[in-house]
Amino acid sequence: MKESLMDIICCPLDKHELELTVETRDGDEIIEGTLTCPECGEVYPIEDGIPNLLPPDMRDEAAA
Repeated sequence: MKESLMDIICCPLDKHELELTVETRDGDEIIEGTLTCPECGEVYPIEDGIPNLLPPDMRDEAAA
């Protein structure tokens, strides 16, 4: 995921801006990390460079 995406993505639950925490970076690509909504507290993972912005209930169903 490119950090420039932070300008256009938001929390799918309440549409607030997300806070980025980077765990692994490769140049300008974020490989691992989290996106956190400061309003509702929901945390969305970034895995293999892909942010998972599914709401929590849909994320649980997709993993099953």
